[in-house]
Amino acid sequence: MANAEPKNVNLRLERFEYRAVFSKTGRAKYISHLDLMRAFQRVFKRAHLPIWHTQGFNPHVYIMFPLALPLGTDSRVEIMDFALTEDIPYNEVLERMNAQTPVGLEIVSVSKPEHKHTDITAAEYVARLKTDKSVHEVAELFGKFIALDKIEIEKRTKKKTINLVDIKPHITVLDSKELEDSFEVTLKLPCGSSFNLNVNVVIDTFCERYGIEISEIYTERTKILMANGENFI
Repeated sequence: MANAEPKNVNLRLERFEYRAVFSKTGRAKYISHLDLMRAFQRVFKRAHLPIWHTQGFNPHVYIMFPLALPLGTDSRVEIMDFALTEDIPYNEVLERMNAQTPVGLEIVSVSKPEHKHTDITAAEYVARLKTDKSVHEVAELFGKFIALDKIEIEKRTKKKTINLVDIKPHITVLDSKELEDSFEVTLKLPCGSSFNLNVNVVIDTFCERYGIEISEIYTERTKILMANGENFI
């Protein structure tokens, strides 16, 4: 008996590539990466957009998020790549998707991809925290923290061993502010295919070192950057 032919839902169908920038805020910031994928699959279906599927024996919807967002972090610069089997104008795709997105998810723009995912090297974040200490004391302690010769964290390797990694060279402080009831810092951290540093890891390491109890924290990704400093789109 001959082998069965692989199922190919894209047989003789063209592929048109798109890149969407979207926001993930409010309650949506607690949606996991897997649930985000499922949410957008429903958006495409309800918007009657002809999504392209991968080829082979197990075709699936082609949706790609090049950079995972830390759970609980807001963002208005998230990236999603996808492909359709019809050439539909960008503004129409945006409108049809936004008519179906759940609360907290909004498509900001839709365009043709200009750069490869591997061009992503860094991201900028704002972290704002209220603690059991005065705002001024937290600001002074953060100054001491970032002035340390080394800031080491434990990192699990692919072989499941634990190594100490110095993250100090990877942290760039762009700004810091003493607000009325909270301390705010803007950080540039590496991300992409080579090395990723989670903003929450930096804040947690700082607070643990100085015994700071956080009563409220807000984090937001504000930019996704390439090596030349330009925004990734």
